[in-house]
Amino acid sequence: MTIVAISVKVLLVLLSIPAAYLFISTIAAYFFRKKSGQANRFLNIGVLISAHNEEDGIQQTIMNVRECDYPANRLDIFVIADNCSDQTAERARHAGAVVAERTDPAHRGKGQALDWFLRHHRDMYHHTDVITIIDADVAPEKNYLIEISQSLSQDNTKVVQAYNGVSNPEAGWRPALIDAAFNVFNHLRMAGAVKLSGSSVLKGNGMAFRTELLEKYGWPCHSIVEDMEFSLLLLQDGITVDYNPDAVIRSEMVTSGKNASSQRSRWEGGRFTLIRTMTVPLLRLFRTSLDPRYLFALAELIIPPLSMLVILFVLMTPPALLLTDGLWMMLPGAWLAILLLYVISGQIQRRAPLRTWLVLAVSPIYILWKIPLYIAMALGKKSSTWIRTSREKH
Repeated sequence: MTIVAISVKVLLVLLSIPAAYLFISTIAAYFFRKKSGQANRFLNIGVLISAHNEEDGIQQTIMNVRECDYPANRLDIFVIADNCSDQTAERARHAGAVVAERTDPAHRGKGQALDWFLRHHRDMYHHTDVITIIDADVAPEKNYLIEISQSLSQDNTKVVQAYNGVSNPEAGWRPALIDAAFNVFNHLRMAGAVKLSGSSVLKGNGMAFRTELLEKYGWPCHSIVEDMEFSLLLLQDGITVDYNPDAVIRSEMVTSGKNASSQRSRWEGGRFTLIRTMTVPLLRLFRTSLDPRYLFALAELIIPPLSMLVILFVLMTPPALLLTDGLWMMLPGAWLAILLLYVISGQIQRRAPLRTWLVLAVSPIYILWKIPLYIAMALGKKSSTWIRTSREKH
């Protein structure tokens, strides 16, 4: 057997690991059931929004929150006007939110803004039982706050993540395809992780916490992927993240390739940085505790994005067919079957409409669009600072 053939088989084994994990997660997600909360119990909820130059949409977001089916006397809305040069603060106040203005250009970012508010404005939110953190351009569904309240009414639940969806899937093929991807990544993977390990990861938008937890921690993570970083920090302290698929919050996705490229390169570049810093600590924690949750957390962190997996699988298919035989040649076919099951299961579990199913036909275009992003990240061309994503013009 040649060195080349051996190398190909090693790569086939390595790529089979994420494929196997996705298969296991997919099956586990079918058995996931959300924890049943206490009906008709309304906790005092504070909705916290970090906003940077969001004057065009902040009033609509506050209105969207107030339209939730929840007692008004148990709801407060807090807006952090973070390094704003527009009328975000004034418009948020006019819409009835409690506003805290922050000016610190040297320490910009969502994580920094949240940490500042949570550590220095306890008097504003101390009366709340729960704080849910949402983005400045979202629309929660009517029962969002009820579902959050029911989840965190349980004694053993301190953190819960809602389902993040897309509010404008009809706006074009790109947001429609992201909607399909969210059905997989923001639901199936979340449900599978909770079923397998008892904990999932925070998604940045639609996060909810017992207030005393945030009073203790603040928001100590300030990277581009501060949500995932905080998930891992909490896990190290034995605090798990639950998932409620019926608490739904939707965000508008960009339709232009330029805006989408900027957004995705920051998200995925930040995640790769976190892989480098957290892999060894998670392995060390597993070695000392033998707690499988650390391995599942590591898997969730290091499994490549779906589009990258597709690219890697396609690149490895010709060598597998030309340089191996027997069962080795069958691995690319198994990968394809797993990916199809994975993607289709996400749509089934979220009851995706026909439009979402049809748009999957253009997924090869999306994958081709992402190849330059991965090349740029491999060459080190990624942002390490938080930049406000450009909103669509209406």
